[in-house]
Amino acid sequence: MSIPASPPAVDVLGRGPEPTFPPGFRWGAATAAYQVEGAAAEDGRTPSIWDTFSRTPGRVLQGHTGDVACDHYHRFREDVALMADLRLTSYRFSVSWPRVQPGGAGPVNAAGLDFYRRLVDELLAHDIEPWVTLYHWDLPQPLEDAGGWPARDTAGRFADYAALVADALGDRVRYWTTLNEPWCSAFLGYGSGVHAPGRTDGADAVRAGHHLMLGHGLAVAALRAARPDAEVGVTVNLYPVTPATDAPADRDAARRIDALANRFFLDPLLRGAYPADLLADLRRVTDFGHVRDGDLAVIASPLDLVGVNYYSRYVVAGPVDGVHRRSPSAWPGSEDVRFVSRGVPVTDMGWEIDAPGLVETLRRVHDEYTDLPLYVTENGSAFVDEVVDGRVDDAERLAYLDAHLRAAHATIEAGVPLRGYFAWSLMDNFEWAWGYTKRFGMIYVDYGSQARIPKSSGRWYAEVIRRNALPAQ
Repeated sequence: MSIPASPPAVDVLGRGPEPTFPPGFRWGAATAAYQVEGAAAEDGRTPSIWDTFSRTPGRVLQGHTGDVACDHYHRFREDVALMADLRLTSYRFSVSWPRVQPGGAGPVNAAGLDFYRRLVDELLAHDIEPWVTLYHWDLPQPLEDAGGWPARDTAGRFADYAALVADALGDRVRYWTTLNEPWCSAFLGYGSGVHAPGRTDGADAVRAGHHLMLGHGLAVAALRAARPDAEVGVTVNLYPVTPATDAPADRDAARRIDALANRFFLDPLLRGAYPADLLADLRRVTDFGHVRDGDLAVIASPLDLVGVNYYSRYVVAGPVDGVHRRSPSAWPGSEDVRFVSRGVPVTDMGWEIDAPGLVETLRRVHDEYTDLPLYVTENGSAFVDEVVDGRVDDAERLAYLDAHLRAAHATIEAGVPLRGYFAWSLMDNFEWAWGYTKRFGMIYVDYGSQARIPKSSGRWYAEVIRRNALPAQ
């Protein structure tokens, strides 16, 4: 399917001086295997924790599952052609662990790997650089049955899996991301239980977070052993955290949420240590006996890049009456923190739109942690989309992209080594516990017919990529 010429989108770009991105800036879009592939039981694939979770009544809105999703497994050539029409230079996708190694250990599934070989070949044939994410939340169910990420052995199994994928794809894939958003895997999967596998234990969440990072470090070594020329990184979801007022209780709430949301991962990955205040906060939850000598050195293995997923800001306040109550399980150690709405515009997810927060987040990573190249590996918005006369004019999403790309440009102007931007998402897809009720895509998907319709935001993004510049204001 080709994207038709769209004079209105070009007119939106305007004329005159335009904020221009550096030569070689990578323009991409991103997806995740369980959200788009479908073919849940084909060619040797076995259940992941998300298959089990989504098939459990009451876990996912309206009982939706990823069994079919966007049928990308069968339609990937059509989808790559759409990427080319969007002028993408890079495509970030994840490999389904249970498609490649159904048991989570042991023999590889050749048919599963062949799908990714075909996908990579198709991308390269269209001059699109493949960016592989090894883990985007779809743990093989046998590994969860054996303890999941709270169990230390899972980290070793992840490294073995990384080596298998690198051996199969490394001759054609240069860029690798080990984990996507380990905070979500650990704290939503094992703390609050709103994501797979649906467990609700704060101590398990903390152990899971550590073992995810340990698995990352072991996978970095496995990737480098298999492909010494690989560019290896990790993707973390980060938030600027602001106290609602200058009151001491609000400032302390912001400190605690920043520790759990951001520093829990940034400090071990980029400094080789957990922050002292985080350890103190979590002593009520765990004694950190799961952290062994040498773990933090493995976790802090040298990287080539850091991926940042950015969506919104947290504004938080402390307890109303000074009495600390039990913490929500997604935030162990942060009793009675309140997340405060500022009354600003929000997306269909209820997330506040805060483009300046992207500048704040990227500058913090660069100024406080690393000189490594940074990439925005996810940034996007859900809105209610309608097809009218065969078109989807998603003006809100277009405005969101415009604002955040201007923030990205400002970040570069400030001296931050931002090297690329991946919009979330290429197409509408299975939005985890929200099922198919939320749409993030630049391409509309009719889930009944599987028809794809490029939205106005997608046509606009293609023109930005063509110019390597934003419209003048």
